Amino acid sequence: MTAQIPGSEVFSSRPVDPDALSRSLPPTLEVHTVTQEQIDSLDPLTYEVIRHRLWSVTDEMGEALKRMSGSPIVTDANDFDFAISDEIGQEVQVGLYNTMLVGAVDLAIYWTLQHRSTSPGITEGDMFLCNDPWVGGGLHQSDVMVYQPVFHEGKLFAWTSAICHEPDLGGSGLGSFDPSAQDVFSESLPTPPIKVVRDYELQRDVSDAWVRRSRVPMLVGLDLRAKIGANTVGRNRLLAVIEQYGADTVKAVMKRMMADAEGRLRGKLAALPDGTWKATGYQDQSQIGDRGIHKITVAMTKSDNHLTFDFTGTDPQTGVINCTYAGMRGGVMLALLPILAGDIPWSAGGLMRCFDLVAEEGTINNATFPAAVSRGPIGPAWLTGTLIAECLSQMLDRSVDLGSVQAACCGTWDTAVIAGVDERPEQSVPFLNIMMEPMAGGYGARPAADGMDTGGLFCVPMGRIPDTEMTEFLYPLLTLWRREEPDSGGPGRQRGGVSASLAITPYGTSLPMGLVLASAGKAVAQNNGLAGGYPGNTGVEVLARGTDLIEQFAAGRIPGSLDDLAGGRELGACYAESYVAPGEVLYMHWQGGGGYGDPLLRDPSAVAADFREGKVTENGAETVYGVVLVDGDVDAGRTARRREEMRTERRERSGSTPSDAPTLELAGARRLDDNLVEVTIGDTRAIGCAQCGRLLGDDKNNTTLELARFEGPSSTAGPQVTSDPAEYVDAPVVFRQLCCPGCWTAIYSGIVPADHPDHALDLARLLPAVAQR
Repeated sequence: MTAQIPGSEVFSSRPVDPDALSRSLPPTLEVHTVTQEQIDSLDPLTYEVIRHRLWSVTDEMGEALKRMSGSPIVTDANDFDFAISDEIGQEVQVGLYNTMLVGAVDLAIYWTLQHRSTSPGITEGDMFLCNDPWVGGGLHQSDVMVYQPVFHEGKLFAWTSAICHEPDLGGSGLGSFDPSAQDVFSESLPTPPIKVVRDYELQRDVSDAWVRRSRVPMLVGLDLRAKIGANTVGRNRLLAVIEQYGADTVKAVMKRMMADAEGRLRGKLAALPDGTWKATGYQDQSQIGDRGIHKITVAMTKSDNHLTFDFTGTDPQTGVINCTYAGMRGGVMLALLPILAGDIPWSAGGLMRCFDLVAEEGTINNATFPAAVSRGPIGPAWLTGTLIAECLSQMLDRSVDLGSVQAACCGTWDTAVIAGVDERPEQSVPFLNIMMEPMAGGYGARPAADGMDTGGLFCVPMGRIPDTEMTEFLYPLLTLWRREEPDSGGPGRQRGGVSASLAITPYGTSLPMGLVLASAGKAVAQNNGLAGGYPGNTGVEVLARGTDLIEQFAAGRIPGSLDDLAGGRELGACYAESYVAPGEVLYMHWQGGGGYGDPLLRDPSAVAADFREGKVTENGAETVYGVVLVDGDVDAGRTARRREEMRTERRERSGSTPSDAPTLELAGARRLDDNLVEVTIGDTRAIGCAQCGRLLGDDKNNTTLELARFEGPSSTAGPQVTSDPAEYVDAPVVFRQLCCPGCWTAIYSGIVPADHPDHALDLARLLPAVAQR
């Protein structure tokens, strides 16, 4: 574990007590606030009108940022966000773009109030710039936040902020990703809050120093001005609302918005069962040359109207797969906003009062300075969000309202950064492009619906995939294909959304292009299923070397698959520095969503429809779903026999001889998930199979469920497994399946390390009172 440099603790940020923060400010910085009586006296009509006006202010800020930015990361992919915060930084209204950033914005404002109020001071007309992930604002150095205090009649009234991912801010790796970094000093320099605007004037010395670090200074300079412009729009619109309704009224609405969000979330939590749910996930490889597996584990405890997320037991920080406290908190918000707060206005300052975080410092999702953290948001923070989503979905799965239950979406972002020289006429300039196509990930399946195919990313609700023609216009690249891939969605009673693939080649340059790869989920699944559903596909990158591509172009042909190309194949590691030369091809296939429920319970007609629409192959239909197709239609007789054969295979390969067990009466049983129910018999609480009624455990005689266990090669899971774990890691990785020993329905299915804990067997997870006895 990397040792923390003495003195760096001043740059750490944590949530603060609002009253204590207000009292600690110097007398020269007066803040505007209101009493509880003023908040309570708001009439409903005024409240709703002003609330929606504040919402429109943030929307205008987002549109301003997009219109002024020249970066496809912003203009096409929507990887940015913005917020209005109250006088001490609590987030009142946030955007619907990259929701992970919501967990970091307020931290930077808290830190600024604590450490910049006296020197250099916080005054009207200031704007601050920050890309220090230990301070907050962003999740890694490439997330750059520009934020401003908004004053009214000499008092600090609010803050506005705009933040986006920058294509490159220096460091030894292209796009500021160094896959071999040992610490932050090989990455982009983290900059604590610094004044970039004073008295409404851009500070040229600061802006020149800022863009000087980048390989693409024009884009970074444009983004800086775009964020300044977005904040200017935010200030002007907010002051107009104050002018119309009065400062006290607007501030009372801001405070009420956060209180309402908190109250609604607490009410929802109070109606849910108490208990503890656990999830464990992995990062395969940590940097170039590493072949290890690195763990994040969480225990989510829901008590009354409050949540606690305990990450104790997570592995120590290592390599480039670390995130700071801000990243961990952003991962929690990634899951909490859509799953628990989908019907609640996103006043994040109120929502974040409803949970606590417990995490050891120096771990991969709570890393201390100077750990390398460039992979933070698309590695450990993302995985943190996936694990939180798994816990929340398990808690909600026993509810009659299953709309928010969802298997894991695409488990990570497959990063590919390409840079070189554009030699096209009237160009001849350096370029750098972060491939944004993996934005089209597959969504996880739900109890009553398949996952959205290439539906996007869970953490960027309004994310978009770039336009191919625009990519080819901006960069010397040619896209051979970009398409959805069959069998990439996790098999289940409801299928996970399929993912897509991309093949590109240099076109318009005679020079090789530098390439940086950074991803996970190639050995161990990060897009897990629920209730027996299988994970979606594992990711893969391939470099086709020594091809006949140029000859095919000359003959008027465009290859449609890697099999159409001559030459060799080079498998991309999780973390690698390489190149792509003219005539060579980079192939990327990112992840789909996890499935929900046992795939043997899927309606055969739905499988046939998937086949006709190119979502599932004929082989996938038969080997995973047990559906036999003839000319695209279901052969009912052969399908019934094939499914029975597969259940027999499950029984035989488990090698277990479970003892006889009684069958429970399922009438009146309480749902626990798609395959498990709770039945009360006298003072005994029993768990049974929802499909056949077999008793699997009870709170008097068992601590774990009695399930049949199988472990085999990961390829046993089906054709969605596109890679051999041994190509990436040394530890054994298996397809683990736990089945009901009565009807052989899959209760749990996962691609995990052989020593993965069996949370699915934990009886206390299903009957929380067991843990209290």
